[in-house]
Amino acid sequence: MDFKKKPDTNFTKLDRLEKKDAAEEARALREGINYHDHLYYVKDAPEISDAVYDKLFQRLQDLEEAFPAIKTDDSPTQRVGAEPVSRLRKVEHQAPLQSLQATLEADAVRSFLQGARDRADKQSIRFFLEPKFDGLSVEVVYDKGRFEYGSTRGNGEVGEDISHNLKTIRALPLSLRDCGKAPESVALRGEIYMTRKGFTQLNKQRVERGAEPFANPRNAAAGLMRQYESRRAAGKPLSVFFYEILAMDGDMPRTHAETLAQLDDWGLKTSPLNESATSFKQIERYHSKLAEARDDLDYEIDGIVIKIDNHELRDALGSRDRNPRWALAWKFEPREEITLVEDIVVQVGRTGILTPVALLQPVDVGGVTVSRATLHNEREAQRKDIRVGDRVRIIRAGDVIPEVEERVKWPGRKRSEPFAMPKRCPVCDAEVVQEGAYHLCSAGLSCPAQLRGRITHYAARDAMDIDHLGAKAAEQLVERELVRNLADLYALSVEDLESLDGFAERSAKQLHAAIQGAKDPRLDRFLYALGIPLVGRRVAGQLADKFRSLDKIMAADEKEIEKVSGIGTEIAAATANFFADKSNRKVLERMRKNGVKVQSMPEPKKQPLRGKTFVFSGALEDFTRDEAGERVEALGARVTSSVSGETDYLVLGENPGGKLDEANARGVQCIDEDEFKSMIDES
Repeated sequence: MDFKKKPDTNFTKLDRLEKKDAAEEARALREGINYHDHLYYVKDAPEISDAVYDKLFQRLQDLEEAFPAIKTDDSPTQRVGAEPVSRLRKVEHQAPLQSLQATLEADAVRSFLQGARDRADKQSIRFFLEPKFDGLSVEVVYDKGRFEYGSTRGNGEVGEDISHNLKTIRALPLSLRDCGKAPESVALRGEIYMTRKGFTQLNKQRVERGAEPFANPRNAAAGLMRQYESRRAAGKPLSVFFYEILAMDGDMPRTHAETLAQLDDWGLKTSPLNESATSFKQIERYHSKLAEARDDLDYEIDGIVIKIDNHELRDALGSRDRNPRWALAWKFEPREEITLVEDIVVQVGRTGILTPVALLQPVDVGGVTVSRATLHNEREAQRKDIRVGDRVRIIRAGDVIPEVEERVKWPGRKRSEPFAMPKRCPVCDAEVVQEGAYHLCSAGLSCPAQLRGRITHYAARDAMDIDHLGAKAAEQLVERELVRNLADLYALSVEDLESLDGFAERSAKQLHAAIQGAKDPRLDRFLYALGIPLVGRRVAGQLADKFRSLDKIMAADEKEIEKVSGIGTEIAAATANFFADKSNRKVLERMRKNGVKVQSMPEPKKQPLRGKTFVFSGALEDFTRDEAGERVEALGARVTSSVSGETDYLVLGENPGGKLDEANARGVQCIDEDEFKSMIDES
């Protein structure tokens, strides 16, 4: 039976098959699936539809499940679902994985060519030209034509075993074509890369749900390949190009051209952009051609690689400091400040505010690689008229936050449709509502994107103070659907927490105890921890002081809340809307059922510092800024961020900065941390 050309998917029922017939059909299915994998992932020329492919793959899975003895290690079904490895073991390479000397200068390329010609007694030399992939370099080893293991480059001599993740990459064959004629053992060098389209889509998903995006495709590929669990790499937009035979039993190819031909014969993916050259002009032309084409490729390249074709001459030239003398990387000038908008996505923050974010071709801005930049809000995006496919100039606001400064005109380029905010939340599909310049997801505490940020905020030191519950743990809890809202935190078991990456039995017990120990919060801290839009720590304190209990705040309408001193109409509306939302009220009720008892505010104490204004500058040893502010506010004082004529005390920590000069100029009393502690202790 043959599943290559027009495969028949009218299969015999499993209960009518003998083991011998099942084994033969499974063999033919593996052969057919590998054939179609090669066409799809290597040649980009599929011959069957996805639906037919899926039927073939499902049939093979069914056969191997019904007849376990016929399953083989190199079956296509073994690419995903492998058990997690406990750690990445170290692997010694069969031959060194050298790094290339790189240059940006044409003169250095001329010198390299001249040096090669001198060694060859000025004979004409053939060079091979390849794209310089910006990916993850790997060694892949086949034994008797079957995939044995693969590893990262590491230090060039020893790398990390990533076999379980390499097997998830469909472009990497688990068996070499015509493997019966393959050498006993062969070690190959390749480059794992992530497609640009896939990278943009992956970052889009991460940004929409509030996670930090990958900086560039190379980092994304490297991160996924070093995961302990292969399911995290499976299905990701990863592929591989092969370009060298490092070692093999039998005679090595005599030229690089023969190497590439051999790789192709084995069914391994090689670059279609490879060319040969004999002169600097040809090499320069190739360099310019790829520099112009790099933005249109579906993978990142950052230069070209020039290799001597003849292996005998390579051996004569040898290496220098782990750099082969027979190859040179001629890099492109890095993209700086001006880049392309690959997509515009909408990020959902922990308070539900939707922010448009431009996903960019990675660009260097002040020495930092930038792959996304904020557009702030719909008005700002429309004012600057930023659209997908535009060229834009990127700046780092305050040398920190990347933002799109302006669109760079691109004559003759057809532009896409103007950007508009979505009507539904991109994460949970809830209705998006507009409040002033802001667009908000109406789902509140039940929106997964908001939930990740809310969990982290909820657990923060100045909120519920839950140790060990950081951003990474929060993301896993939401990804694995262990927590669908804040109330679920209190239903987590030690076993649930131990299943998270980075947690063992002891740390899981510590986090569980910390969560259970956060069931009796004071009202002001609880209000702040909920992450109500526009309600920071001080506003939460003002609301708590006024209403005294959670039930009274939940029952208050917008007008009642607005009567609180210092509360404006926007804050009052945001607070009232939060507690009026049915989904939020359900979460709060579930929190109560799970044991959370919010403590009413104690009766006001004497406020000996009423009327005094404090400013803090520099790092304090025994307090965070927020904690110090809370202490004096509880005693009736006010805290501001800058020194003015109304400031009574400037509290000095380490490296106080310019506020000290301002205080001296205004005659403001300056006290150190010890004096501050004495003041609040006496009060």
